[in-house]
Amino acid sequence: MIPIAVGLGLVMSLIFSEAFGLAAGGMVVPGYIALAMAEPWRVVGTVAAAVVTFIVVRLLGRVMLLYGKRHLVMVILVGFVFGHLTRVFFGRPELPEFLSFEAIGYIIPGLIAYWMERQGALATIMAMLMAAVLVRLVLIVSVGGVPIEIPAW
Repeated sequence: MIPIAVGLGLVMSLIFSEAFGLAAGGMVVPGYIALAMAEPWRVVGTVAAAVVTFIVVRLLGRVMLLYGKRHLVMVILVGFVFGHLTRVFFGRPELPEFLSFEAIGYIIPGLIAYWMERQGALATIMAMLMAAVLVRLVLIVSVGGVPIEIPAW
């Protein structure tokens, strides 16, 4: 299911980019978000890690020269750190489900934050969520309406 979701996410990202001029948070992001929609707190945790990453990199940009590849790598690295911190603090099995803010993947928060910087936070989050919902819809229709099993992250 993961390769199909990522592939559909790539197609949806391309459609959003060409039709609306908006990136859906990175090329692979809609597919992973679509797979995690059955766990909405994880989506919230991923977006929260991306927002914190966005803010921290903005602050780092005031004291460091961040441009080009250095900027992209810094955003991905900071996103990796905050995504990992969500796993450390919220990925515990003893926590109730509504406190499972564990981020999806390792680079997803950084990719979302990178596009937040390029096109704005609200536009990125809205495009990402719309693309993910469409990917999820196509996945549900393609498996005959059967609920999609959540992969082990």
